[in-house]
Amino acid sequence: MNNVNAHLAIGATVLAALFTTAPEAIAEERVCRGTIGAVALDNIRVPDGRRCVLNGTQANGSVVVGGGSTLVANSVSINGNLQAEGSLSVQLRGLSTVGGSVQIVQGGAARIEYASINGDLLFDSNGGFVQAVGNSIGGNLQAFQNTGGVRIAKNVIDGNLQCKANKPAPTGGGNQASSKEDQCAKL
Repeated sequence: MNNVNAHLAIGATVLAALFTTAPEAIAEERVCRGTIGAVALDNIRVPDGRRCVLNGTQANGSVVVGGGSTLVANSVSINGNLQAEGSLSVQLRGLSTVGGSVQIVQGGAARIEYASINGDLLFDSNGGFVQAVGNSIGGNLQAFQNTGGVRIAKNVIDGNLQCKANKPAPTGGGNQASSKEDQCAKL
């Protein structure tokens, strides 16, 4: 009987260790080099210099666009953020939703149309033409230091519409926001 009890005690200890020290599940990252359709994924990354098309794709995490890359996202759902730094082009359209923020920084062109963004939309230091048209934005819409032209039209913004140091000054109109500041005061 002692041996049986000893084996049971060892077995219980091993089981307890397995359940208390098991590593947490880590979200997986899918690399996009081409087209991804209507599937659910964790995080999506577009590698430097590549083109990615998302059609009806659901990202349970974030989408990150690499330098010199192009992203075309049609009718997508992103629970996290959409982040692009140094990208060639970013298009988010077709009644897409983003649970976090959209940040397009130090890149080329961007077209954000008819999307629902829970957080902020930021265009910062882009050299190509950037535009935000017909979006619903839960935070702020900010355009700073863009040099390829900025168009901001028909957006509903819960926070502020802020534009500074864009050359040329932003164009557009018909935006609703808590406040409209600097270069976007009349938009």
